[in-house]
Amino acid sequence: MRIPLRLIAGTLCRFKSGELQPRRRNLIRRLGLCRTLTTITGNVFFGYGEEPITKSFQVQIVDALRSGERSRASSLLLDFGNGNQSLQADDFVYILKYCATSPDPLFVMETWRLMMEKEIGLNNKCYFLMVQALCRGGYLEEACNFMKFLGENHGIYPLLPVYNCFLSACAKMKSIVHANQCLDLMEQRKVGKNEITYSELLKLAVWQQDPSAAHEIWKDYIKRYSLNIISLQEFISSFAKLEDLKSAYEALQHMVALVISGKHLVSLHSSRLDIPIPSKVELESPNVQSKENEQLLALKFDIDAFNTDNMLNKHKNLPAMKALRWSFNDVLQACARARDYELAEQLITLMQNLGVLPLSRTYDGFVRAIIQTRGFAAGMKVLKVMEERNLKPYRSTLASLSVQCSKELELDLAESLLEQVCTFPHPYPFNALLEACDTMDQPKRALRILAKMRQLKIQPDIMTYELLFSIFANVNFPYEAGNRLSHVDSRKRINAIEMDMAQNGVHHSHQSMKNLLKALGAEGMTTELLQYLHVAEKLFFRTNTYFGTPIYNIVLRSLVNAAESDTAILIFKNMKSSGLQPNAMTYNIMVDCCSYIRCFKSGCALLSMMVRHGFIPGTSTYTALIKILLKYDDFDEALSLLDQASLEGCQMDVVFYNTILRRASEMVRIDIIEFIIERMHRDKVQPDPSTCAYVFSAYVDGGFYNTAIEALQVLSMWMISYEEITLEEKKIEYEDNFVLSDDFQAESRILQIFKDYDEYLAVALLNLRWCAILGFPISWSPNQSQWVTKIDS
Repeated sequence: MRIPLRLIAGTLCRFKSGELQPRRRNLIRRLGLCRTLTTITGNVFFGYGEEPITKSFQVQIVDALRSGERSRASSLLLDFGNGNQSLQADDFVYILKYCATSPDPLFVMETWRLMMEKEIGLNNKCYFLMVQALCRGGYLEEACNFMKFLGENHGIYPLLPVYNCFLSACAKMKSIVHANQCLDLMEQRKVGKNEITYSELLKLAVWQQDPSAAHEIWKDYIKRYSLNIISLQEFISSFAKLEDLKSAYEALQHMVALVISGKHLVSLHSSRLDIPIPSKVELESPNVQSKENEQLLALKFDIDAFNTDNMLNKHKNLPAMKALRWSFNDVLQACARARDYELAEQLITLMQNLGVLPLSRTYDGFVRAIIQTRGFAAGMKVLKVMEERNLKPYRSTLASLSVQCSKELELDLAESLLEQVCTFPHPYPFNALLEACDTMDQPKRALRILAKMRQLKIQPDIMTYELLFSIFANVNFPYEAGNRLSHVDSRKRINAIEMDMAQNGVHHSHQSMKNLLKALGAEGMTTELLQYLHVAEKLFFRTNTYFGTPIYNIVLRSLVNAAESDTAILIFKNMKSSGLQPNAMTYNIMVDCCSYIRCFKSGCALLSMMVRHGFIPGTSTYTALIKILLKYDDFDEALSLLDQASLEGCQMDVVFYNTILRRASEMVRIDIIEFIIERMHRDKVQPDPSTCAYVFSAYVDGGFYNTAIEALQVLSMWMISYEEITLEEKKIEYEDNFVLSDDFQAESRILQIFKDYDEYLAVALLNLRWCAILGFPISWSPNQSQWVTKIDS
């Protein structure tokens, strides 16, 4: 049923005059008839709830924008501008407010265009809302041009909040160019600064990582304003983010002094315009600091000067305490990034003395600062303290502790800490544990870590895949040679890893390709090795030849180890023809290749080429040359080369000496064996299991059985230590638990030492136990052995 318009109008008139009964008046209010009639008739004021027609149009336009009907909103805006009513800037405020909060910079520009066409002058309120909408929408260039245009052509009075709004947008969008344009505009129009201006400029300085700019803002600020908790908190946070620990700590000291003095009321930033931008002359002239700042900055902060027993208890319920605690946290986080454990410990002590209770974030910064120097054990103690105080550790705290445990090869604890992490945005703690699994050769644990990453939906990064190639791409290395079965398994693993890389959009890096090539070389898969070399050439060498030589070195070493000398020589020639310069390692590998083709002349030519290119021959070079000479059983030349290398200052290693011992053992050259052992003993080069094997085999093959056992004992002792004091200290422990033990588990305990990657000690104890089982007495003073006396003479 339609209600006649006249009846509605008459009813409303009676409503306004008070002639209606109260029940009918309430009914009219509930039905909203006043507002309805106002919309229909277009009257400006008409009783309860009436609104101007301009507001009604604005509401309709905003409703259309909220509904996403932009074409309808534009049409309504056009009708609004073409109406008969006289419009002013205030008639657009409701639309502009919506555009500023949405934000909707495009409709603001449309509104401004209409206002210009209708020659409607802007006021400061509309001006601010328009700039705000453009800034929040990311239209900084348009906002800047808008500010310039209005200032030049419309004479709008320069409002500091407008410029602060623009600077805030520049800080959020990290646009230094627009910020500088704004500052130039402010200087041209003599617009001053207030505390908000300094706050936004400080954010820009932090984003630029410009400590000098932050210090200039600090100096300028304290000249003109009294320091308060809020301003100090901002400066402390900024200095901490800039990793300027000294300035952050000094500002923190001022903050503590301010709280202790009782002048710590937290006030919002003032928006008053009281600081004009000075000229260069004014900047150069000294400015008088405020009296309060002089007193505060001159205060020598000495914790012993205060009564630290519950010093701040009376302030615990104040917002100042919360700000103080967060500032401590900011500086501790900076200590963690700078690995400054000493300052972190000072801060924690200071908080305790002041009665500022640490929170989880406090301990997060403290733990991450100290564990990198003090080790994971110190961090675990802090974790225990947190547990006693019912504080839940941050994910970053657990992750950092896990990383440190991984670095110290405490894999069980590292994995346990990661199990407590429910979610984590980055793969770095898992990568650290995978790296430790690679070091400790624990692929099963690595699989569990991968499963945990999948469970937490953590996307692997390139470092993850680099480690996966290192852990899983080779099957038998280092203790067994590759075979057909292991080659099939290796191919499957490599394909699976590369498929996962493709699914996650991760491409090969230089390191991942190196690890993959190493794995293929360790398995002896030369065909696949060459195929991936061609892939690497396409990926890296065309854009950056720097990556080429290390990758070629891996391929060449693998080919030489696989006795593929001809292929290695061909690859070496291709490498040089493609413009890649060999390095010292390349030459060493190719000299070693000459030992397989038995060509000492080629080795010398490579040595000469190496010297011409500025590389000094090292131990590896001489080892490779000696291998060539020993192919011809030329021990005299080999020992002569040994003397030459020694004269040139090369530090001989066990691999160098083992090269000679191996051939001497094969030829049962006892004289050479004893000569080399004497040189090793004199140079303090510790023997390894291969040394023991070569010497023992030579004496056995020569029929000197007792000497073989004696030499084996001496070399095993030297593998443990050259120092007789150390051997004497370890004698009881090793004899009771390993060497002379009647326990059937003794060998298992020795094997556990081997699994813990103390290979030399494990082999030495096995050798000594075997000698004891054969009935030979064990002497823990090897230097008193007759065999040692003999070789020394």
